[in-house]
Amino acid sequence: MSELRQRTNAANGHANGNGHAKLAVTEEGKKLDQRLDKHESYEFGGPWGVLAIMTGFPILMYYLWICLWFYDGQLVYPKSTDEITPFLERMWKHVSVDAFPNAYAWKVYSGNVFFQLFLAWVMPGFDQEGLPVPSLGYKTLMYKCNALWSLYATMATAAALHLSGVFRLTEIIDNYGPLMTVAMIWGFAVSFGMYFVAVATGTQMRMSGNFLYDVFMGASLNPRIGHIDLKMWAEVRIPWVIVFFLAVSGACKQYEVYGFVTPNMAFMCLATWFYINACAKGEECIPQTWDMYHEKWGFMVIFWNFAGVPFSYVYSVVYMASHDPSKYRFSTPTYVLLYTTLCTAYFVWDTAMAQKSHFKMQQQGITEFRTAFPQLPWNTVENPTYIQTKHGNRLLTSGWWAWSRKPNYVADWIMSFTWGACIGTASIIPYFYSVFFITVLVHRVGRDFERCSRKYGEDWEKYCQVVPYKFIPYVY
Repeated sequence: MSELRQRTNAANGHANGNGHAKLAVTEEGKKLDQRLDKHESYEFGGPWGVLAIMTGFPILMYYLWICLWFYDGQLVYPKSTDEITPFLERMWKHVSVDAFPNAYAWKVYSGNVFFQLFLAWVMPGFDQEGLPVPSLGYKTLMYKCNALWSLYATMATAAALHLSGVFRLTEIIDNYGPLMTVAMIWGFAVSFGMYFVAVATGTQMRMSGNFLYDVFMGASLNPRIGHIDLKMWAEVRIPWVIVFFLAVSGACKQYEVYGFVTPNMAFMCLATWFYINACAKGEECIPQTWDMYHEKWGFMVIFWNFAGVPFSYVYSVVYMASHDPSKYRFSTPTYVLLYTTLCTAYFVWDTAMAQKSHFKMQQQGITEFRTAFPQLPWNTVENPTYIQTKHGNRLLTSGWWAWSRKPNYVADWIMSFTWGACIGTASIIPYFYSVFFITVLVHRVGRDFERCSRKYGEDWEKYCQVVPYKFIPYVY
């Protein structure tokens, strides 16, 4: 196929000082980008849909936590109309009393936010150029990638505070409810605050005109404090730091109570460390993503980073920290299968993400990539095949991306499933992450593929012929 090419110089590009080609967007591509940078239709059900999400999801988070912590991990509900009022009163008492945003929660959560901002400001890092941003006239932004140094500085600080007795890590999981409430307050405050800042500074873009919908989708694209890109900072530094330390707190709690850490809890410590370390070591790949150069910073992203991810992804840790290990003990072969599945899925996810990001960097003339532990084999495709589009971009058809249009999503979902499977059938609530995640991924793929279809036209149809499977090869 003539569109499937292997070459080092782009027909629509120019070479940089090192002789590597940099792609240029064609005039046709610029017209398509202008259309994509305008609000044309509502997503997520429009204003009423986003209102339902903004009110319903916090309620669901409280409900699932209450069921895990106070009702043995079982879903509770009123069994008759007479029980509705008492049931709602019990639920409200748990929220207003057991999840009250106490001083400890404000101190710990807010302290972590400001500490992560401080580290992002002062730690050494790697300067990475992002993709050309259409809304900025195809200007590229620079990103300070110092999440890895910040992560290990955070781990060292937490270990020192725990061992000295100044700040016991076991207390984090004990204050899950209050911390979750503070996280929600932060999520709402930053979401609305960023909307008003964008409007006040005239940096809003792609607005619908509906206040609530624009708060949800966001008003600004690349808000910054100095060299800190807040959108990228929040994506890596807030949710995954909390997720990891909730797992560590659960392990410390088990050791304090039982004198040992179960393989199940150790699994979650490993799984969460895999994720946060991968995000930190590959932070320079994030500027190449759709989230950075197109998705605005609104409630949809902000609340999810500040509250949704950290307090709805680790329900298995919450269950294990509040239940006897006998309720979720496995046989040795089951543990081997669990750990093997996690490690295999992680390998595919990590290398697939790296392959796509390195391919995009190569289009910018970048051929030397940052190395940080652990570097996995096959993270860069040699002599990649691709489809050259009339827009000016290239669509990768090599490596993992020859088998699926979203191989990273498949591996990511498998990991999410293991985060619930690590407690077996003791409770269905920890499987919420994987059920919710597959819903999000399917919706996100629909948005992404629709955008690509509009952006690339016939070239996208040709790409879909070359890579026919959305997720699993020969299945779907």
